[in-house]
Order: sequence, then C-alpha cells, then structure tokens
Amino acid sequence: MAAGRMNHAMRRVTLTQFLIRRQHTGKINADLRLLIETVARACKAISTRVTKGALADGHGAAGMENVQGEAVQKLDMLSNEILLEANEWGGNLAALASEEMEMPHPIPTQFPKGEYLLLFDPLDGSSNIDVNISVGTIFSVLRCPKMADGSLCEPEESAFLQPGRAQVAAGFAVYGPTTVFALTVGDGAHGFTLDRETFTFVLTHPDIRIPADTAEFAINVSNQRRWEPPVKRYIDECLAGKDGPRGKDFNMRWVASMVADVFRVLSRGGIFMYPRDAKNTNGRLRLMYEANPMGFIVEQAGGAATDGRTRILDLQPTGLHQRVAVILGSKNEVELVTKYHR
Repeated sequence: MAAGRMNHAMRRVTLTQFLIRRQHTGKINADLRLLIETVARACKAISTRVTKGALADGHGAAGMENVQGEAVQKLDMLSNEILLEANEWGGNLAALASEEMEMPHPIPTQFPKGEYLLLFDPLDGSSNIDVNISVGTIFSVLRCPKMADGSLCEPEESAFLQPGRAQVAAGFAVYGPTTVFALTVGDGAHGFTLDRETFTFVLTHPDIRIPADTAEFAINVSNQRRWEPPVKRYIDECLAGKDGPRGKDFNMRWVASMVADVFRVLSRGGIFMYPRDAKNTNGRLRLMYEANPMGFIVEQAGGAATDGRTRILDLQPTGLHQRVAVILGSKNEVELVTKYHR
C-alpha cells in the first residue's frame, strides 16, 4: 500500500513540470513560463487569505467604488495588491492592467521590462465572500506590440486593445473547497489542484473536454423581464422540458461567481449566459478581464463562446473596461442561442 502511494506521488505532474515540458517543445518561452508561475504563486497567496475568512479581517466593504462604479471589498483591494507586487519586478512584463484600476499599471522604472502584458480580475465574485461561496481570480496574457524598429511600444491603454484570439495564455483560479488553477497556453485546457501539504499545484484535470450537448444552463433569471427575445426563447424552451421543442428536461445552476460557473461547465458541460438586456445594453461582463480569458479557455476545451452574435475572441476591443454579453459552454447549445440571435 505504501509503495503504491509513493509510485502515485512520483507520477504526479506539478504546474512547473507541465510548463517546463511546454517550454521544451517550444510552445512557450522561459519568460511566459515564469510569468504564469508568478501568477499561480499570487493565486496561492490569495487563496490563503480567502480561506481564512472572517479570521483575517478581510471581510466587508472597503468603503469605496472602483472604476466600474461597483463597491470594492477589502479582499478585492488585497488581491489586487498581491498580484501587482508579485508581477511588477520579474522582468517579463511591459505593463499590467486590472479590473480594479482605471488605467494600466506601468512597470516601476527600477525594474526590467519584458514583452508581455498581463490583465486580471483579482477577485471575481467578491460579493460572495461574506457568505462563503466560491470566488476566484481571472487572468489574460498578451504580447506587447512592437514598433517598426522592433522595439516594444509604450504600454499605454491602446497596447492592450487586442482581440481575444491574440492571447498567448489565459487562466483562472477558483477558491472553493479546493483551489483549482485552470490554464491554457493554446494547446488545450488543463486544471491543477492546490495540494495544501506541499503547497504546489498538481495536474488533476488534463486535456479538459466540454461535452457538445448538455441539459444544464446557468443564467440570472431575476433579469428575465429585461431579456432580448432570443434569450427568452431559449430559456423558455429549456424550461418546457420533455414536453417542449427540446424534448428533454434541463436543470438550472447559478452561483453568481463566474469562475465557479465556468469551472462547472468545464467539469461536466453546460451553458453559462450573461446576455445583454434592457438594463445592460452592451452586456454586463468585462471583455478584457473576463470574457476573453474565459472564452479562450472554453474554446480550448472544445466549447464555444459568443456575445450572442459574434465569437468573443473576434471582438475588437474599444476600451480597457469595455462590457460585453457572454454566452459560453457546450458548443451545440451556444450555437443554438447564437442562431436565435441571428
């Protein structure tokens, strides 16, 4: 029995080993590997603070609003600082951008600069902190554009405004009963679980594949009165169950924490929807910090992601904090909702 456990442990692949293998095959370079490892370490630190709950004096509002006009939680601010401090000195970034900050954060002059841009939502779903529901961190990595002479351009807001298909890596951490780090570098989607004894991320969900069909949807039904007709049609058909045009019963799941809802989709299929409506005419979620990285991961897992009309990763950003509609998950369901919109 002991020997069996030892052999199993020896076969475990850590996040670092996984990334080094990608580096050896030329999929990523050393700078991108180090950047992802740094983000993962920051997620471990955030996970520790989240799991302490009320014991860490991290609960409650910070008494201010962010650039989105949303109430900032204490853990929002702390998570943002953890990610900034972890990433600004490593030499692989030209600049960072956070959902919590109006403008990009330049690399301090005393530190070397690199070729990448990092965008992140430091604590997605933070309104759920006080009630002990899963929250998480989302991140996206782009290359900093170059000028005609080959040098990196100044990493102002315009440098970040690249379509999602230009991402070189994206991922998220979900802080739930276990902490899971989901990642893509463009060759599939993979999940790593934090081993709290060794404090390492271990590959537990290799080559994630989202089933093309599902009988589960996630949407905030309290907004139903504001939905556009295509969304209302789709949900009405799901609710009609076996007696309706779909000919099968559907279940509804809604955590109100995007990282948790999307990880469920990755784990067992489903469709996640935060559509535009009469109140949020452009959509509710942020393109750069939420829709693009999640769309990249979901597509790499065999799913689809659109705004109801257009593939998410083909949208041309017009602003750092641009909002969009998001419909993602099991490919056939997403295509059906998109068809209804068209």
